Amino acid sequence: MARLDLVLRGGTVCTASQSARADVGILDGTIVQLGGDMQASRELDATGKLLLPGGVDAHVHLSSPPVAADAPADEPRWVDDFSSGSAAAFAGGVTSVGNMTFLGPEEGLLAGLEREANVARQTAAADVFLHPVLGSPDAARLAEIPRLLEAGCSSIKIFLPTPQFDAQASAYLEAIRSAGASGLMTMLHCEDYGVLEHATARLVEAGTTSLRYFAESRPVVAEVLATQRAVAIAEATGAPVYIVHLSSARALAVCADAQARGVPVFVESRPLYLYLTRERFEDEDRGRYVGQPPLREQSDLDALWAGLRSGVIHTLCTDHAPWSLEAKLDPRLSITNLRPGVENLQTLAPMLYSEGVRRGRISLSRLVELTATNAAKLFGLFPRKGTLAVGSDADIVIFDPDLEQTIEPSLLKSNVDYSVYNGWRVTGWPALTLRRGEVVFDADRVLAAAGTGAVLHCGPAQRL
Repeated sequence: MARLDLVLRGGTVCTASQSARADVGILDGTIVQLGGDMQASRELDATGKLLLPGGVDAHVHLSSPPVAADAPADEPRWVDDFSSGSAAAFAGGVTSVGNMTFLGPEEGLLAGLEREANVARQTAAADVFLHPVLGSPDAARLAEIPRLLEAGCSSIKIFLPTPQFDAQASAYLEAIRSAGASGLMTMLHCEDYGVLEHATARLVEAGTTSLRYFAESRPVVAEVLATQRAVAIAEATGAPVYIVHLSSARALAVCADAQARGVPVFVESRPLYLYLTRERFEDEDRGRYVGQPPLREQSDLDALWAGLRSGVIHTLCTDHAPWSLEAKLDPRLSITNLRPGVENLQTLAPMLYSEGVRRGRISLSRLVELTATNAAKLFGLFPRKGTLAVGSDADIVIFDPDLEQTIEPSLLKSNVDYSVYNGWRVTGWPALTLRRGEVVFDADRVLAAAGTGAVLHCGPAQRL
């Protein structure tokens, strides 16, 4: 009998299709055996624990956009980078992250990817895949889209709430068509620029610019209109689209209708919209809750849980983009001067297990789909990532379903100094995380060194 590097004994192996007790054998960073007799140089006891695939969070911001030439020297930036973000990810059971790659004004898609990949190779501990943000669909960048897959990139990202999207709509449609024809997924931030500008202008005219009115400045109808447009683009081009951080019941209904008609529309939501509602903007510390789109109503929250359960929502990702609390509570901020983004990486899976699985809102298999399997498929990483199977990377979370933690800043591995969930009592936390067979988190200690993460080579985007 061949001697393996590591065996996990006595745990319950959980995938998107089933859960069963089985030992897991690992050799050279890969799962080589599930169940049966095996011997190894090292064993870990997982009795009473769940063995989950390492999370695949397809939407994070661990590198800041290029600084504008006229930006103030002391302007705050996001506080996490690939190193600290990796630590937060491992502590939350996430082993692969999809980072948004913003380009410089004259930078090409391939050049931007290589620049960001070099930074990730030196500083990341988690495995990383990259989404280039298409800020301007000029001819040179359009010509690069068919070459992205060969470079290991399976996606592009486009923001609809920008003046250039409307001004260059035809070129953006060609970018999305070309991406689909080249095996890529197009990620779309769906809010309508015109509606946002109109709503904000009316509030400014009325003198109501406080972040108390943030939800009114970015109304649901802006998300609905842009989501309808995204569906129409997918129908017109035949290309798959991926709606990022969907927040409202009405936008979700647009996607459900499209999916029922066979339109390739895939939906991501994020934790912010599952646990908090717009009443938070009435609080004195309202700035800490600002994200785009805004927090919605309780009815929207309930609809998103139903969408997670039914499968209309395919992934739950974080849009992790944390600022310091001081930066978020800057009294100069208003509906026209924002710092959107929150910390979520470490709490993604534990809160979904505690509030979803334990409360009967979703099954354990759905949790695995939402946090690992579906993202791995949609971005061309499955079955290397996103599941526990022979031949898959040994990205495994030994998850203690009974471990209780209270969310507080001292718990967090991110560089952030607060959480929007401060004080929440959560049941179910990672006890140990493996990345490609190496223990990278154990008993509250992050063990992986910066620069040990891999920049992943994605295959074609898969449809679910």
